[in-house]
Amino acid sequence: MNREQELRHALKALETAKLDRRGFLTLGAASAGALLLQPGPARAAEKTKTSARIVIAGAGAAGLAAASYLARQLEGARITLIDARKEHFYQPGFTLVASGIKPQNYVVSSTAEYVPQGVELIPERVEEFDPEGNKVVTESGKSFPYDYLIVATGLKLDYTAIPGMDEAQIGKNGLGSIYHSPAAASATWQAMSAFADKGGVGVFQRPGTEMKCAGAPLKYTFVTDDYLRRRGTRDKSEIIYNANNKGLFSVPIVSEKVRMLFKDRGIKVNYERTLQSIDLGKRIATFKTADGPADLQYDFINVIPPMRAPDSVLNSLLPWKSGPWAAEGWMEVSKGNLRHARFPNVFAVGDIAGVPKGKTAASVKWQVPVAVDHLVADIAGKQSDALYTGYTSCPLITRLGQAMLVEFDYENNLTPSFPGVIAPLEELWISWVMKTMALKPTYISMLRGRA
Repeated sequence: MNREQELRHALKALETAKLDRRGFLTLGAASAGALLLQPGPARAAEKTKTSARIVIAGAGAAGLAAASYLARQLEGARITLIDARKEHFYQPGFTLVASGIKPQNYVVSSTAEYVPQGVELIPERVEEFDPEGNKVVTESGKSFPYDYLIVATGLKLDYTAIPGMDEAQIGKNGLGSIYHSPAAASATWQAMSAFADKGGVGVFQRPGTEMKCAGAPLKYTFVTDDYLRRRGTRDKSEIIYNANNKGLFSVPIVSEKVRMLFKDRGIKVNYERTLQSIDLGKRIATFKTADGPADLQYDFINVIPPMRAPDSVLNSLLPWKSGPWAAEGWMEVSKGNLRHARFPNVFAVGDIAGVPKGKTAASVKWQVPVAVDHLVADIAGKQSDALYTGYTSCPLITRLGQAMLVEFDYENNLTPSFPGVIAPLEELWISWVMKTMALKPTYISMLRGRA
């Protein structure tokens, strides 16, 4: 019996016969995660020889994975990875830290430990992109010419777009924000835990912009509700979720499932509301609505800021010039191969890509092999038919110990990795294990180009 058969057997046993959970764990978390984030296009057995200069801007999940894939497929290429941040953050774990499930150091490691042999790491920030001149310029003024460019800068959390918001106050006076940093996620847990002890009004929201892991605000709402129940304060509390549009999730069937769960658990929903400003001293959040500003008094709030492209991309020739992704500066790339529409030697992977779906770590796993396959095919004088179909995965925690494993594509089709074994819209312990145990080992394998 191979590893996939073993896993499927254990999952089925757990779901139907309620087998001891230890039986599942013995298979290894990495095995389960590796199956969830299935491999992209097969890598060539022989390396392609080239003297091409390849610059990768950004050493987060997408940049490191791209560097690893390129290093494994090319021989003689000069691959330069540019990023000023020395720490690497496992961002899918921020919600777990903010929920008291994992410690702060669970999401922190070193960027340098994932840089493959033969790839040069430049510890600076890219200040300017010049796609017409085929070069990038760093903050120190150094210029790096390229034959191919992969932009993996991630995105910018635009807290300054919320008047009254002060990032330094996260964790104080009922203010939480899970996205900001590992330290802020930990501080958010302290603030949320104190709120759960006493009860009161909890306010949750998401921005009106595109965002990374759009399920995170929903997860944190569910987790807070569960803590209030466990501590006996739910009956004297009110939880209010503010949706930016008329739905709760971009996939209609998932949105309806979340709506039903919210209704069942007494979570109030306000639609078409975005956070306009906040008064941290008075604990008042002001929302923009069709009828004008609306104030909500809170005891705890989880602030999710607007998100957009970093200034270096936003102010370059790389973003969309019109359409739904122009205002926030997302890069103008084909949704199928991640290649830039106007600069064919430029690709974008990860959060910065201006495509309909795909701002999750699982998306990176599927995007990077496609972009690299096209880049390597160009070098070899060939054509690639590799296609990114928008695969996105969201292990949506619905209470402590249970989650829904939601996977979907550009067309909002559900694309389950374990059809007949893990139902995507059911709250299951198995999906919780995927989120809390299986995904991080697989994520690290992805960084090394092995998953």
